[in-house]
Amino acid sequence: MTFDSLGLKAELLRAVSEQGYTQPTPIQGKAIPAVLAGRDLMASAQTGTGKTAAFTLPLLHRLSEQNGPRRLRALILTPTRELAAQVHENLRAYGRHLPLKSLEVFGGVNINPQIDRLRRGVDVLIATPGRLIDHLERGTARLDGIEMLVLDEADRMLDMGFRPALERILRHVPKQRQTLLFSATFSKEITALAQRYLNDPLRIETAPPNSTVEAIAQKAIRVDQNRKRELLSWMIGHENWRQVLVFTRTKHGANRLARQLESDGLSAAAIHGNKSQSARTKALAGFKQGKLRVLVATDIAARGLDIDQLPHVVNYEIPNVPEDYVHRIGRTGRAGRDGLAVSLVSGAEHGLFEDIRKLVRVGIPTDTLDGYEPVEQPSRKPMPGRKQTRPQRQGKSGARAGGNRRGNGGGRQPGRARRAA
Repeated sequence: MTFDSLGLKAELLRAVSEQGYTQPTPIQGKAIPAVLAGRDLMASAQTGTGKTAAFTLPLLHRLSEQNGPRRLRALILTPTRELAAQVHENLRAYGRHLPLKSLEVFGGVNINPQIDRLRRGVDVLIATPGRLIDHLERGTARLDGIEMLVLDEADRMLDMGFRPALERILRHVPKQRQTLLFSATFSKEITALAQRYLNDPLRIETAPPNSTVEAIAQKAIRVDQNRKRELLSWMIGHENWRQVLVFTRTKHGANRLARQLESDGLSAAAIHGNKSQSARTKALAGFKQGKLRVLVATDIAARGLDIDQLPHVVNYEIPNVPEDYVHRIGRTGRAGRDGLAVSLVSGAEHGLFEDIRKLVRVGIPTDTLDGYEPVEQPSRKPMPGRKQTRPQRQGKSGARAGGNRRGNGGGRQPGRARRAA
């Protein structure tokens, strides 16, 4: 299958070719013809499989088929401003040869420039629910002309408590419309949402629910909680990782870890909801350009991050919700590229990681490094693995590996890795 066989306009095929793509991904191959045919869609796809193009390409095709006065005809709702910006970037890239205007609106920035752009007229609006409601209340956005509605990462919008906002927004949208719902999982809540707002949707699943991308190599390292940062810093320096996305559970933890890594000689920054939009944009740009070696993020801040060829993701803290693990490691191994996801599991996190194993249903090898063994008592039943031997007496394997040399990261030189599962 090629993009030429999907029935897209020549202008879109040209833009796709300029982006370097020749063959559609499975989600694109199934979704694009259905959307072009006017079907409502309920689609589940792994992160990094090209789902954004699966709805932006046919959306642009359908809107460009009709000429007339410029008005708001398509609405794309996303849970975070990072994802809104990423979707808009894709939309502009694919629509560069079409006379369509688009706009992204989200909170954390001045609303007045958005109002000015809306008054001048746009065809497509990409919005977060909160900021869109601001515009509806001000009367600066009207949704009565919407022909196509996209709910992107609908599961995350529900997780973030946006259901009341979604229902309020959907009351402003015509009932006669085409609705596309994209979600990482088909939970009961997502199914109920689809039954209420979609019309006989075509259901597309391109991978088993909660599966992880095959190109991602996954492993876990059991480590004492108080030694995590030391081990992380050593791994980055010893393995010469040049671009690493690290996940923490809290905003405070992200800030603290970024400062600690900086003190170890590693260029690092944190992004989370308390950071200003300009600070988040600057940190992400620096990370993409290679100026920052480590980006520390919370789960919500990382939604929508699209970083080409990101090689390494580290779960510095294991997520409380197992499904978040799938979203986290999906930042790497995108579009068939190889990636490595490493989870640092303390004794108190054994139960959380066991829940992840059950969810993803794939073998995740687990190592323990001499001198870094967890000493905390597990809060729940331990991860599978054979009984650990006592750590070796601190000698050469426990000596400093270059201390805190700039650029290599601080931390103890671990000994031989021992396979535990």
